[in-house]
Amino acid sequence: MTAKSVTPTAAPQASGASLQRSATGVAGLDDILNGGLPANRVYLVQGDPGVGKTTLGLQYLLEGVRCGETGLYITLSETREELEAVAASHGWDLSGLNVLDLSAIREQADPAGANTFFHPSEVELNRMTARILAEMDRVNPVRMVFDSLSEMRMLAETALRYRRQILELKQTFQGRKTTVVFLDDRTEDRHDLHIESIAHGVIHLYRTSPEYGVARRCLNVQKIRGSKYREGNHDFQLNTGGMEVFPRLVASEHHQPFDREAVASGIKELDALFGGGLDRGTSNMFMGPPGTGKSTLALKFMLAAAERGEKSLGFILDETLGTLMNRASQLGMDLQPHIDSGMIRFLQVNPAEIVPGELASLIRHAVEKEDIRVLVLDSINGYLNAMSQERFLNLQLHEMLTYLNQLGIVTIMVLAQQGMVGPMKTAVDLTYLADTVVLLRYFEELGAVKQAISVIKKRSGNHERTIREITVGAGGIVVGEPLSRMQGVLTGIPNVFSPQTGGNGHGNGHTSPPTLMKHDL
Repeated sequence: MTAKSVTPTAAPQASGASLQRSATGVAGLDDILNGGLPANRVYLVQGDPGVGKTTLGLQYLLEGVRCGETGLYITLSETREELEAVAASHGWDLSGLNVLDLSAIREQADPAGANTFFHPSEVELNRMTARILAEMDRVNPVRMVFDSLSEMRMLAETALRYRRQILELKQTFQGRKTTVVFLDDRTEDRHDLHIESIAHGVIHLYRTSPEYGVARRCLNVQKIRGSKYREGNHDFQLNTGGMEVFPRLVASEHHQPFDREAVASGIKELDALFGGGLDRGTSNMFMGPPGTGKSTLALKFMLAAAERGEKSLGFILDETLGTLMNRASQLGMDLQPHIDSGMIRFLQVNPAEIVPGELASLIRHAVEKEDIRVLVLDSINGYLNAMSQERFLNLQLHEMLTYLNQLGIVTIMVLAQQGMVGPMKTAVDLTYLADTVVLLRYFEELGAVKQAISVIKKRSGNHERTIREITVGAGGIVVGEPLSRMQGVLTGIPNVFSPQTGGNGHGNGHTSPPTLMKHDL
């Protein structure tokens, strides 16, 4: 069954219905901007040094070159050689761009300029403006990037002169059909809202560094006048080849009709425990202490999906792919033919090297482009480690699970609990997010350690209320009969009922009630 995401586009504002768009060329950013920047306007991109402003500016101009539009890069902060080094690191060729290098404008100033009635900063600003206008007349650019405002702020020396210069430049640009992007590294402590009010749109870039792992970069569109855009923080990364933005997932924008049917594992007793199997369009959590068979159960559902002709994808966040394949082979699960045919795919993810938005983007691509029908997250513990702040985990996971459910995906989450026998703890309680919760436990019987499985809840239908023994070995997964003569299995040390078939000692001929016998430890 093929399911593709249907993303309804919100009705644009009346003033933005016929806007000409200027595509940025940055993957994901145009989706956030509803198609690109409204053309022939002035925009401000702010961010700390090293966050990716220059990369964004160059990428925007190179997209213009690809579309046959003339681009002009005006640099006051970096030399042309430095820009070419940045471009070379991404494999870009700047030969199609016009670059105006004003980085040495102070050194190029006429010494005689100091012997005038005008303030030296005004002389330098006027000289800079004249150079810019002359270059614009020569090139007639459709796109222009100005890097950066902090150097202009230093040239102006006073806030009043700086703001007046920005206004004059904006008025000059308005008479031309040019889309202008100002870059600002926010080196001043004071936040200048006046400059933001002048710009038609404002984009902020942020960078935070966790105690361990890759830095997290976020993009936030503060405003775009007369045009709709996606609000909030959006993760992005700087890779070889440029910036890639991961738009924040909004589940309400994605719906797809599907048949609500049970998906079987192929193990009769296990499917009986689930009330027929896992239902399409549900999120399912397999939880228990390490080694109880959670990941193996998830693999069984992936294998059953492949045998039905459905694709499945497993995100491996804890163990290595080699360990997983070796364990599956020992349990009699031959995954390799299905991997070779593309029906099963695994993606090993390093939680320290991925940001939450990228993980959500990988899942979206797999569902919408590869027609994945069963998705496994192994484990949620690794997913938690990939999050920068735990308080955001529930919100992001809820949005992702809702998105998957609305597209009819069977989602299986593996959660390892803390402890081995007896009371268990979890790093964070996520059971309320799951439609089905499967609990696995160790228990002791006659000096042997065994495993038990039970379905605690299932929102989408009925399920068996019993606890069954489960074994995982060379013969695969074997689910036994319900442990009807045991009580306290989930505690790890159960009591066993020993029925008395004789009289009850009172001569009434009735069978006496079962007595409880606790195993000797």
